[in-house]
Amino acid sequence: MGIVNVTPDSFSDGGRFLDADAALAHARRLIADGADMLDIGGESTRPGAAPVAEADELARTIPLIATIRAESAIPISIDTLKPAVARAAVAAGATMWNDVTALRGAPDAPDVAAELGCPVVLMHMLGEPGTMQDAPRYDDVVAEVAAFLLARAEVAMAAGVARDKLWLDPGIGFGKTLDHNLALLRALPRFVALGFPILLGASRKRFIAAIDPAAGDVGDRLGGSLAVALAGATAGVAAVRVHDVRETVQALAVQAAIGG
Repeated sequence: MGIVNVTPDSFSDGGRFLDADAALAHARRLIADGADMLDIGGESTRPGAAPVAEADELARTIPLIATIRAESAIPISIDTLKPAVARAAVAAGATMWNDVTALRGAPDAPDVAAELGCPVVLMHMLGEPGTMQDAPRYDDVVAEVAAFLLARAEVAMAAGVARDKLWLDPGIGFGKTLDHNLALLRALPRFVALGFPILLGASRKRFIAAIDPAAGDVGDRLGGSLAVALAGATAGVAAVRVHDVRETVQALAVQAAIGG
C-alpha cells in the first residue's frame, strides 16, 4: 500500500504533495514502482495534528481519486475518519475505507461503512492525534489492542458490514511508546491469528529513531521501515502501508525468493 499524503503537515512528507499535480505525479510513480494499492489521505493523523475541515479534506482527495481512477484500475484506499469523505471517495472510485478511529469518528460511521460495502480498515488508536502520545499506558498492550479491534469488528458487523470486508491494524505509533510498538510487532502472528487481514503501517515512524538515534530525520529511516515490512510479511500480514514502495517491493521479492 503506497502512501499519498495530500496534506501540509504529515510527519514524513507534509506539503510535498499538497499541490494536485504533485500528488498525481507521486501516485503515478508509486504505481510504476509496484504498489498494489494506494492510500490517499487529506488529513494528517501524526502526533499533535490538528483536525481538518471536511470541505478542505474533500477538495484535497476527491479530484485526485477521480483522476487516478480514470487512468488506472489500482485499488484505492481513502484514509479518513469522516463518513462523508469516505462516501464521496468511494463515489469517485475508491475501493477501501482506512479509518484510524475504527469507525468511532462519527455516530453514523458504522452505518456508512455498511452502506458503502467496501473493505474497511479498523485501526487502534489511544485517544486522538492531538494527545495520543501524551504518556500512553497499558496493562497489557497486546491483549488490550487485540480486544479493542475485535470489539470494533463486532460493532461494524452489527451495523451490517460483512466480516470478510474487515481489516485490522494494530496502530503502530498511535498512542504507543517504543516498548508498546515492539511488543505489538513481536505479537503480529497473534493478530494474524484473529482471522482478519492485517494492515501494518510503520513506515518511517518515530520509534525507528528511538532504536537508532541517527535516524532523527524521517528520510534516514528506510532500513528500519524495511525491517518492519519484512517482519510483517514473515508474520503473515496482508499488506504493509509504506512510503518507499520500490524499495519495499524489492525487499519483499528477495525475501520471497529466498523462502522459495
